[in-house]
Amino acid sequence: MRSQQHLAAIRVPLPQPGGITPEDLYPDALAEAEQARENYAFALEAQHDDLQEDLLLIALGNARAAREAADREIRHLLAYGREFHGRRPYGLDALAEAGGMSISGVRTAYTGREIDAVARQIGRTPDSRRARPPAAPEAS
Repeated sequence: MRSQQHLAAIRVPLPQPGGITPEDLYPDALAEAEQARENYAFALEAQHDDLQEDLLLIALGNARAAREAADREIRHLLAYGREFHGRRPYGLDALAEAGGMSISGVRTAYTGREIDAVARQIGRTPDSRRARPPAAPEAS
């Protein structure tokens, strides 16, 4: 097995027999995972050809970018739940549990910058008086 295939196997684990419900969907799930592995290995090889960088370092950079995107999405969802959900925003305890955070973590997870981003994405202003002031422009 070549390096990009090893990295694809780490990135895309195969489903285990008995781990798919209903069980008759297992062959489809397995085929889908195998195709995802093949696609990822191909994409890694293409990035390697373009960047002339080590495959592992590319894979780590991709994983870091995915983590940062997931963290950004969580901050936006928290801002939406607290600032854009009408007169009865989601409670801190429910958001903390769903987001795998503490209540204080939810309180500090998003700023005016995230509120502004959500407002642009959904095309409306926050509902809440709790909404923080607009974010300061980013420094160049």
